[in-house]
Amino acid sequence: MPTQTLLNTVEAIQTRRAVKRYDPDFAMPQADMETLLSLTLLSPTSFNIQNWRLVLVTAPEIKQQLREAAWNQAQITDSSFTVVFCADLRAAEKNPERYWKNAPAEIQNTLVPMLENFYKDKPQLQRDEAMRSCGLAAQTLMLAARSMGYDSCPMVGFDPVEVAKIIDLPEDHVIALMVTVGKALEPARPRGGQLPYHDVVIQNRFTGNS
Repeated sequence: MPTQTLLNTVEAIQTRRAVKRYDPDFAMPQADMETLLSLTLLSPTSFNIQNWRLVLVTAPEIKQQLREAAWNQAQITDSSFTVVFCADLRAAEKNPERYWKNAPAEIQNTLVPMLENFYKDKPQLQRDEAMRSCGLAAQTLMLAARSMGYDSCPMVGFDPVEVAKIIDLPEDHVIALMVTVGKALEPARPRGGQLPYHDVVIQNRFTGNS
């Protein structure tokens, strides 16, 4: 069970911010860390492919290496942990029966061949799916962290080639982003500026009003 007081979903969404300054002396309970990662693994994926691979970085020496590969951004070493969100580009080819092992036989017999054919020989679609899956999982982690009283920061400011070397990324995998999680050292800054609702929410289609 989480050791923090839980926020509701709306509060977590409203108060989630990209926090870059963390208390380096705070030690997150192992149970909370495991809860956060377990919740992240409930994120949706197309065909239930679960193609994300989450590299949980807690070792100080590896955190320092990641920091050096990320323009020396201190949140990597000061936060409780960093997750490197990766994805297996060939997940659809690797024993796809396991994604539906608990489903009725008729569902398995329909979805497993469909899954294999949908991604086969389509590298751009495989990569697009990897990015979608990792984005959804990263948001789940950040909202779960906020609901438990922690803060987070999504990161794309790093050298993916260097990070791949640090984490020994397999050749058929790709890195999408990193997320740091920990206890904020100070309140987040005010939001920089939200675009008006009607500038970004389009009703039905871009042309016309219906």
